[in-house]
Amino acid sequence: MKTKLIAVALFGTTLGALAFYPALQVGALQANPPVIEHPAIGQGAVEVVFVLDTTGSMGGMLETAKEKIWSIASSLASAHSAPRIRMGLVAYRDRGDSYVTRVIDLSNDLDAVYSALLELQAAGGGDGPESVNQALQDALEQISWSQDTSTYRTVFLVGDATPHMDYQDDIKYPVILNRARQRGILVNSIQCGRNGDTEQTWREIASLGGGRYFQVDQSGGALALTTPFDEKIAKVSAALDQTRLYYGNAKLKAANERKKQTAEKLHSELSAESQARRAAYHLTPSGRSDFLGENELLDDLASGRVQLSDIPQDYLPEPLQAMAPDARLNHIQDTTQQRQKLEEELQIISRQRADYIAGKVNTLDGKAHKSLDRRIYDTVREQAAAVGLEYDRDALKY
Repeated sequence: MKTKLIAVALFGTTLGALAFYPALQVGALQANPPVIEHPAIGQGAVEVVFVLDTTGSMGGMLETAKEKIWSIASSLASAHSAPRIRMGLVAYRDRGDSYVTRVIDLSNDLDAVYSALLELQAAGGGDGPESVNQALQDALEQISWSQDTSTYRTVFLVGDATPHMDYQDDIKYPVILNRARQRGILVNSIQCGRNGDTEQTWREIASLGGGRYFQVDQSGGALALTTPFDEKIAKVSAALDQTRLYYGNAKLKAANERKKQTAEKLHSELSAESQARRAAYHLTPSGRSDFLGENELLDDLASGRVQLSDIPQDYLPEPLQAMAPDARLNHIQDTTQQRQKLEEELQIISRQRADYIAGKVNTLDGKAHKSLDRRIYDTVREQAAAVGLEYDRDALKY
């Protein structure tokens, strides 16, 4: 992240001192910013799919997932090599409910994944077993898993009821888990509540899936900590999102416009605490690539991936197309400097938030070590080591 900030600063300085770069003279538009090294992003990869029971009894856990998904992402991103992060979801209920499964494919656009998660509500169920087999089958076959064996690939099954084993047309979980193991996909199980039958099955699923089993209370048992800095972080993060400028053909710009609209929707609907967790993820090298997406003009200019003179006018961001050349460069300079200022402010406040949370966790008398946060992180840390990803024990994010 530090390198990225330096890159942005250097580019802003370049634009502000055109005399040192004749190619940037107003009117010429032959912009050739110096190529600046990127931070070490993309060394290794993490793919995580949560298979989540969304029947009525799981309302507390579902709300916990909505609050904690960003801090889980930050923890995943804390590996030394700053891995690429992709997350996905499979929501499941049972036959006769409004749906059996809903699949949200793996994506590095966590805003889109999170937006889909927010749409899920707990309802249905109530008759005991659920369509766990179908959910696991969809997690294996309807998700676009990487074929790279050096990628850490894992499933977390989260639920409180046993699978239907009486559906004749179901593929049963022992078969599914054997196929997952053959493909190098680990399956962990998180039991909500203390049903004895569920515990027995969930333990077997984790064993057959090469993963871990653990039990949490019905609401999830996560640490959803608030801080005095969350409101300020939410405001700065929303302003930072507004500095993104996308270029490219109509299809690319439409996709990135949807990305911006999704972010605006999240800012209008999320708690300040969730927005602060989202901002913390975007400050990591892994998360910054998610924040920027593809074809973000300021970052691509600063890194040397593109030259302003090479972009056709109709490929430029709409606000820039009608501008005179000098106004266009001034707008790029001003927006770059604004982004640098906001990122620096966000870094400072986020460090204050992290310090505040660390102090709070230290007062919990060991409860943090039994939390959902810690158990997921320890599972990832142990399993990901097999593909060369190194996580510090104390790098858990809240």
